[in-house]
Amino acid sequence: MFKVILTLMAFLAFTALKAQQDIEKIAEQLAQEQLDAYNARDIEAFIIPYAEDVKVFNFPDQLLYQGRDEMYGLYGRMFSRTPELHCKLVNRMVMGNTVIDQEEVTLRKGEPPMRAIAIYKIRDGKIAEVYFIRDE
Repeated sequence: MFKVILTLMAFLAFTALKAQQDIEKIAEQLAQEQLDAYNARDIEAFIIPYAEDVKVFNFPDQLLYQGRDEMYGLYGRMFSRTPELHCKLVNRMVMGNTVIDQEEVTLRKGEPPMRAIAIYKIRDGKIAEVYFIRDE
């Protein structure tokens, strides 16, 4: 009986670990998809990973805007106005449904990049919340 209980506990632990890894894989994939589209300045591809009602904040809680439609307009204009726009991923951490990216964003070649941290919260297979911390 003891061996059965140990086996069951090991199986449950493995199953929980596998589920956690799956969640983290999806979260990282969504963050990477939006980053790739950002660097390609492809607004259509950029908004796909985001939830319809995505909320974007200045960290910790200042709401900047909400919704993919608003995001589409803001980023669409930025992409068209900044042909040299590029985001370099410096570091990425993933834990559960949260991805934290340390970034260097270049608006124009020859100018120093802006340093930022983006925190992505994933829910139901989409990026539901984004928190930005910018170097002031």
